[in-house]
Amino acid sequence: MMQVLVARLEDTAAVMPARIAIQQVDRRIDYRGLRDAALRCAAALRALGVQPGDRVALALPNGIEAAVAWYGIWRAGAVVVPLNAQARERDFVPWLRHSGTRLLVHAPGHEDAAQAAHVAGVPTLVPDADVAPDQVFASTDAGSFADLPMPDAAMLAAILYTSGTTGAPKGVALSHRNLAANTAAILDYLQLGADDSTVSALPFYYTYGASVLHTHLAVGARVVLEDNLVFPHLIAEALARERATGFPGVPSTFALLLDRGRLEQYDLSSLRYLTQAGGAMAPALTQQVRAAFPQARLFVMYGQTEASARLTRLAPERLDDKLGSVGTPIAGVEIRVRREDGSDAAPGEAGEVWARGDNVMTGYWNAPEANAATLVDGWLRTGDLGHLDADGFLWLSGRRSDMIKTGAHRVHPQDVEEVIAELPGVREVAVAGVDDALLGQVVAAFLVRDGDAPSEMAVKAHCRQRLAGYKIPKQVAFVAELPKTASGKIRRTALTQDT
Repeated sequence: MMQVLVARLEDTAAVMPARIAIQQVDRRIDYRGLRDAALRCAAALRALGVQPGDRVALALPNGIEAAVAWYGIWRAGAVVVPLNAQARERDFVPWLRHSGTRLLVHAPGHEDAAQAAHVAGVPTLVPDADVAPDQVFASTDAGSFADLPMPDAAMLAAILYTSGTTGAPKGVALSHRNLAANTAAILDYLQLGADDSTVSALPFYYTYGASVLHTHLAVGARVVLEDNLVFPHLIAEALARERATGFPGVPSTFALLLDRGRLEQYDLSSLRYLTQAGGAMAPALTQQVRAAFPQARLFVMYGQTEASARLTRLAPERLDDKLGSVGTPIAGVEIRVRREDGSDAAPGEAGEVWARGDNVMTGYWNAPEANAATLVDGWLRTGDLGHLDADGFLWLSGRRSDMIKTGAHRVHPQDVEEVIAELPGVREVAVAGVDDALLGQVVAAFLVRDGDAPSEMAVKAHCRQRLAGYKIPKQVAFVAELPKTASGKIRRTALTQDT
């Protein structure tokens, strides 16, 4: 029987209670403290009326409070809805309403989250960050919740929102079985153990960041949280200081480390593995990372939120002969590349990537039409294009979606277009991603003037007031017209051909 993650935490707390689970700057919490804090969180949630199956949303930055909340919500039998803590009120309200959130947990002083909860009619809970880490959710009767039944593997565990191709809320519903299967497969190929430790700057509200958290907590390892990507040398300093054995990143993370991390100044010999996901990493960058960290095994990985995180990985031993591939399926996953008619493509023939396994989502939350199109006879249609070679290695060639992947973030063009269209003098606007050596892509806006159009500076200033920082266009161009199809749809790929 598959053990759910919150049950694994209970076992780890019993076997190695004093081992450090999470540390953040000068704060740290051991496994006993994390287990106790999760119980206090569960008690606080129950006192506020949260029942098993209820959705509890989180608008918390990476931190001990966020980790405690994940496991506390599960201990209460409820469903975690992790939201991007950098979002604004206009983002939060649709998420809260679509998920049917029963309660919102947000950081102190997060005005956008508080206002969104007010608009959506959702009560809130604010953790106390000025107390001991195991007391952030104060409750006097947490002990009475220690005998609560563990959630069943089939129960819903989390809903992660990812901007779909329409820009409407698209909640990926993951069961406890999905997350446990994903965790077990990753533990298998990384060979993670209690002596491992990672330095991570990946947000828990993205599936990659959540996976890093859960895999390490599942075996009693240590998670060191850092938020210093603006100053990459501080990440390198943390890796050296903490004698970290692993480091996860998206392509831009590694590009920043190589460019500004001052790696030669630090002893990074403790690193035994690196993981990369969150978008394709150029082969040239892959080779540069290997050269910069010669003692570490680099795993190039591919996955989706719909797969609880991971679908394939390229073993470090195959980087030389399969450079550019995303590797072979992880344990428990099957991969097919199929033609438009659903038949299997031949080796080397391009098609859509399909996947199945216990880690594949139960479906999109309250979206029967999207489920019918995406989940077919037990298979997940990923929307990614690629081919399998004669050895069964997967090579990706693009996405069917218009999603912009900028660093670790995902931006749907419509979110930005709606804000820019509010400005007078803008007749039409289209947003697309343009290639960037550091971030993979950056957001670019193309405007058709109508009289006195706003300046580039005015466009960015307006976006800065209404959007999260990663959604603000880095480039603004004025064009005579937007390229369109015969049916009037904007051809986004044509926008960036000359950029």
